[in-house]
Amino acid sequence: MKFIGNIIWWVCGGFEAAIGYFSASLAICCTIIGIPVALQTFKIGFLCLWPFGAEVRQTDMPPGCIAIPLNIIWIIFGGLWACIMHLCFGALLYITIIGIPFGKQHFKMAGLSLAPFGKDVTLRL
Repeated sequence: MKFIGNIIWWVCGGFEAAIGYFSASLAICCTIIGIPVALQTFKIGFLCLWPFGAEVRQTDMPPGCIAIPLNIIWIIFGGLWACIMHLCFGALLYITIIGIPFGKQHFKMAGLSLAPFGKDVTLRL
């Protein structure tokens, strides 16, 4: 069932969203300072590519002096807008009964896109 959900997700725009996140990652990688941010956008792109069967977890490293300031900078420079976008799409999909599983995936992405530092995406097959 996860495979069918992912295929429907790809056809209905998930593949294009993942390409957008991946291309943003490559553009951000052009600067050395942007490489940690590019890794986080790549992580969100991976979740956009295969949302059904993926799980977002906290990493084992303790939240500390680097993850919290980077999440604050992330929220200021675009993370809030990405989160709002995923929340709006999730709410629109929850209006229809058939869209509820896809809305859940957008809410999962909203949590990751708000504060990605200190989180990890794992694929459950």
